[in-house]
Amino acid sequence: MHPKYITNCSRGIRNAWHFYYALIQVFKVVCGDFGIASLTP
Repeated sequence: MHPKYITNCSRGIRNAWHFYYALIQVFKVVCGDFGIASLTP
């Protein structure tokens, strides 16, 4: 394995995590209390 391949892979994972986190934040802001109420039983 080349070190460059490993860094590229980890960078992709990090970018995916940031995208997922941003998506959750946007979901919270847009849905607000309604989203929380619908997610909780």
